[in-house]
Amino acid sequence: VLHGEGALGRPKTASARDRLRDLNSDITIETHDTRLTADNALELCQTYDVIVDGSDNFPTRFLANDASWLLSKPLVSGAIFQFEGQLSVFDRNRGTPCYRCLVPEPPAPGAVPSCREAGVIGALPGIIGSLQAMEAIKILAGHGDPLAGRMLHYDATTAAFRKIQLKPAPSCPLCGPRPTITSPIDYGTSCAASGGQLAEIDAQEARQLLQDGFDGILLDVREPAEHAGARIPGCHLIPLRDLPGQLDSLPPEKPYLVYCKIGQRSAHAAAILHQAGFQKVTNLQGGIMAWLEARGPVETGP
Repeated sequence: VLHGEGALGRPKTASARDRLRDLNSDITIETHDTRLTADNALELCQTYDVIVDGSDNFPTRFLANDASWLLSKPLVSGAIFQFEGQLSVFDRNRGTPCYRCLVPEPPAPGAVPSCREAGVIGALPGIIGSLQAMEAIKILAGHGDPLAGRMLHYDATTAAFRKIQLKPAPSCPLCGPRPTITSPIDYGTSCAASGGQLAEIDAQEARQLLQDGFDGILLDVREPAEHAGARIPGCHLIPLRDLPGQLDSLPPEKPYLVYCKIGQRSAHAAAILHQAGFQKVTNLQGGIMAWLEARGPVETGP
């Protein structure tokens, strides 16, 4: 509801500001064209009365939650996935649980498909976003009963809403009786494996590696239907969900080049391989989508 095709290539902050000013010229909008980090989260959130989180990744969600809780600011949190959405209010002043009571730690990279990978129906962001706006207005106006300590879940497929009561986690490191988190934490988007960062190469580097005679295993961790639709020649298919059970069948001394659709599931697979003792594991950055953009050769069919 904020962005149209005319805004392609512009920062979302700029297109959202212009759209909102067009809706209501009396409002004042401050934009911050910067990434939320552990270093700036408290400073950015300090001057506002309510924090509304519409981010699309777990590291940012955790930063928004930690900063809001440490500053005693109410957080209106919303999330969407395919045909489902959810929202809740986490508010220290109302004695609610925090977001970490619901999700203690960010999932490993690739464990949860992104919107780009799994998709989201176009109307859903507007529905959940409008509900978030309503919660923010209620909090600011002191009206009604905000979703504090409750989660509202929406299933667009069946047009069903349901409320879920949230309980504090006794061992929560942020809002529990013995908190250990006293400042926001940055969670990197790349896996750390064996104490180091995930090794990655782009599609052009991968093409050159394979052309030079890659003496290793090219591993596709997508689902069989995706594999049949388009795959890199010479690859070996093991869906991510099956990988932990097939580690014993893979030679640990071999180098591995792992890919999926856009590089998230393969990052998770690389972390699994590293944890199992596989030392030479490289992720294909951008997955087969980047491979196709680079005009790499593909095979199709079963």
